[in-house]
Amino acid sequence: MRKILQGAAVTLLTASCATGAMADAIEDFYKGKTVGLVVSSATGGGYDTLARLVSRYLPKHIPGNPNVVVRNMPGAGGITATNHLYTVAARDGTIIGAVQNNTPFEPLFGTKQANYDARKFNWLGSPSVETGLLTVWGAPAKTIEEARNIELKLGSSGANSTPSFYGRLMNYTLGVKLRMIVGYPGQNDALVAMERGELDGYPSAFYNSLMATRPTWIPEKKVNLLVQYGAEKEPQIPNVPFIFDLLKTDEERALWRVAVAPLGTGRPYLLPPETPADRVAAMRKAFRAAITDAEFMAEQGKMQLGADTPRSGEQVLALIEEAYKAPPAIIEQIIKLQRQN
Repeated sequence: MRKILQGAAVTLLTASCATGAMADAIEDFYKGKTVGLVVSSATGGGYDTLARLVSRYLPKHIPGNPNVVVRNMPGAGGITATNHLYTVAARDGTIIGAVQNNTPFEPLFGTKQANYDARKFNWLGSPSVETGLLTVWGAPAKTIEEARNIELKLGSSGANSTPSFYGRLMNYTLGVKLRMIVGYPGQNDALVAMERGELDGYPSAFYNSLMATRPTWIPEKKVNLLVQYGAEKEPQIPNVPFIFDLLKTDEERALWRVAVAPLGTGRPYLLPPETPADRVAAMRKAFRAAITDAEFMAEQGKMQLGADTPRSGEQVLALIEEAYKAPPAIIEQIIKLQRQN
């Protein structure tokens, strides 16, 4: 028995020393270095604002406390930066990416410019998830049932944009009559048009951004929220119907599982492929600590960034992998709905 206990003690000591040596190696690597945070959007937007906040809290949680410097790389809806992170960026743990949530799925949907395999990135996680809303101003329709009987004019940036896609998908699966009026560059432009009476609504207002930019709309019932959609329900609006509770067929459910996967990844962060495993593990731990840091949470709350539903890198990767396993017929239908004029 004494020999067994001695053996166990030696094993624990050896493991402890190995863990300590690994931690020291990570600290030695990052000490005095600068970590670049590549943001796939322009300065001033929501992704950039959040990334700059993350860059302030991340250094204190990375062993060695390196500087973190934001570099914006907009272009092609986030694809330019994602291509860079896959093929050009250093793979030693000194480059992080903050990419738009459409980018992991662009190769799946046959986007030719997307020259990467999203499943090979080392996903760190996300500070949030997104919930889309079919939002209608005032009285034209208060329920999905009413929207099946009248035509609603909804704003969108273009025929092949994300709002138009979600609008067509709702027409296809819910039997509603949403007519997309294109030419509104962004969500705020469409919301202003709703206030002017120019539009009936918007098909893909995100709950977090709606609460940040129009905080009185929902409490004062200026808008009707006909349906919410995402990887999960938004707990703050429990009475708004959830898309998966309205669908009737396996095909409809399969289409929406793929369609909402980007929303489930929120605002995801990553390390390039082939980054050493110990540095990936350390950065995942540091990222999680940063986005759950009490001071970070308080500051993002004051800024109304909606970064209060953190997800792990493993959870982000699971959503991506599930979408890539969808039957070819489902992907083909998604592509058809995306590119329909």
